[in-house]
This record gives sequence, structure tokens and C-alpha cells, in this order.
Amino acid sequence: MEKYQLETACIHGDGQQQHAYGALSVPIYQSATFTHPGIGQSTGYDYTRESNPTRTELEKLVTELEGGFDTVACTTGMAAISLSFELLEPGSHVICSEDLYGGSVRYFDTIGKKIGLTFSYVDTSDVENIKQALQDNTKALYIETPSNPTMQITDLRAVKEIAKERDLLLYVDNTFLSPYYQNPIALGADVVVCSGTKFLSGHNDTLAGFITVANEELAEKIRYAYKTIGCCLAPFDSYLIIRGIKTLAIRMARQQENAEAIAKWLLEQPQVTKVYYVGLPDHPGYEVNCRQARGAGSMISFCVDSEERARKVLEKIKVISYAESLGGVESLLTYPMLQTHGDVPKEQREKLGITENFLRMSVGIESLEDLLADLQQALADD
Repeated sequence: MEKYQLETACIHGDGQQQHAYGALSVPIYQSATFTHPGIGQSTGYDYTRESNPTRTELEKLVTELEGGFDTVACTTGMAAISLSFELLEPGSHVICSEDLYGGSVRYFDTIGKKIGLTFSYVDTSDVENIKQALQDNTKALYIETPSNPTMQITDLRAVKEIAKERDLLLYVDNTFLSPYYQNPIALGADVVVCSGTKFLSGHNDTLAGFITVANEELAEKIRYAYKTIGCCLAPFDSYLIIRGIKTLAIRMARQQENAEAIAKWLLEQPQVTKVYYVGLPDHPGYEVNCRQARGAGSMISFCVDSEERARKVLEKIKVISYAESLGGVESLLTYPMLQTHGDVPKEQREKLGITENFLRMSVGIESLEDLLADLQQALADD
């Protein structure tokens, strides 16, 4: 069958889905267990910890969008990240992007080390840094592009060359762009992790995480760990993510349109000292991102001229909400030094520029006029 365009695939998947009684929406199979037709026989579903028809449809949909071999849907993005590291043996060394979601850093530096893994953080936007960090026991590269929250871009094709030469697993966190704007597996990734809580859900109403793998061998290993550990997404949450993905294309297009305009507007504000947005032509990773992604997304970070102003902005915004998370229809403003990156060591955080005057914005689908007016009044002197 001819493969659908991305916008159609968000709604219809691969076109093979058929539901009982002609239901247009996927049924919610809210069942923990399933009966056997006979001894040694199965309908294909035995116990929801291992598989569930609603979740299976979601996993097939994400696999289709990511261009992978298989996907598992987990309870959260962090559950997906931790489960994906079951692919590594104790004693393995992992080279990571230095700018990562703070929850990832917390996991790596605590539980990751406890289970015998070691980590090196480098600026992966320059692949020479990766080469210099290689050790005899290096087994994987973990890349976030764009990175959270300073929007560093890593050339995935160049990184894959290193991974291929050294037989390393290439992990990519695809949360910021989602499969709508970027497909890391097509660029050489072996494992793609994504927080489905964010753009895939799109409505800030449920938690989810995904691991998409590139081949059957990895799929078998992940599936075995998945059913053993049991961090499976519930049927109702799976339904909500499927429903969210149906509007992924139009949401992300509108969010990016708003973000581009806001980023350009922020550049002109005297209270703003720096703007991080991948869609600005003067962004260091602009050209690389254009080569490997279909868009720049809707995440913006920016610095204001003082800590006092940053805190006032968070207190004064009205249309935009001061909250963690990202990717939903509502615009959110986050204070990374206290929220998303509070567990990152201060020295490392400040080296990246995540300081007291640094803010991160997830741009939603509201009226651009209202968003700009809200930012203008929040930035203004009292």
C-alpha cells in the first residue's frame, strides 16, 4: 500500500485500522486480562501489562510516524528513557549532549550510576567533542536536538558516522520536534525516545513516553524488558494520545508560526538580551536543522536583563501560564533554574547559560496578538 503523507498518517495511521461495529475512534479496551479461546490458544492479547488493543494501535501509529520498526508506549517520558537503558550492560559508558532535560540528567547521575553506567557530557553540536570523549567502554551516544533548554543542534548524520565506526547505539530524544518535524531513525538513530506528554498529546491532560527502535533485535530486547518491568501506558491514556495525534499537524504548524513571530519580536525588545530559537537564521545550528528537520518547532528560550525582571515576568503573565512542561495548546513559561533543571549542578547549569535571568517558552496556538500583548505588558517596567 502507498504510504500516506504525514498529515494523513496522524489521523489514519497506515490505513489498516478497522474497529468493531465500524467505530471511527479506537475503542478503549479497559481490561486487565483477556480470555483464552482454548488451552495453548490466544486472541493475541493475554494481559495488559504485556499488550492491549488500544495501546497497540497507538504504538503502531507512533511507529508509522517515526519511521521505525516497533514502538512501546510507557507511562511517562522518564519511564521510556529508563527502560531504554535496559539495552546497556553495567560498565557501559555513554556520551551525552551537555544540554539535556534536567530529569534525564537526574536519572543518569543517580539511578544510571547506581546500575553501573557512566556518563560524559559534551557539546555534541561539535562532533569533535564526541570523538575526544570516546572511551574503550563507550557503548552509546545520547543526543537531544534541539536540546533542552538552550536549543543546541547536533548533526545526527555526522554523529551516526561515529556510532557506526565504533558500533555504538545512537539514542535521540525527539521530544522538542516530535515525529512531525524530525525523524531521527531516517538519520541513523537506533533508539528514539519521546515524551508523549508534550506535543503528541498536545493538551496537557495526560502523561506518556515512547521508545521507537530501528530493528527487530532491539525491539525484542525492549519488549522483553517492557513486559517484565511493566511501565505500560494505560488504555485510556493511550486513547487520549491517539486523539491528540489526530491534530498534531495543525497544532504544530500553528505553534511554529506563532513561535517564529514571537522570536523575532523578542529580538527587538530592549529588556531581552538573548533569544534562543532554532528558526532564526543566525542560530548556530540553523543550517544543520534545516538539513535534518522539516521545521524549527515552537520552543523558545530567552534571557532578560535581570533576575528581578525574569521573576516579575513570571508573576505578571496572564494569557501565558507559568508552568512546567511544554507542547500543549496553551502557551507556557518556565523558569528552568528552579523547575526543569533544578537538579542539574549549578556549575554545569550556569556554564550552559541557564541562569537566574533565563526563561523558556512553549508557544501554544492562541492568538498571536494576545500572546505578544501579554509578553509586552509582562516585560514592561512597573
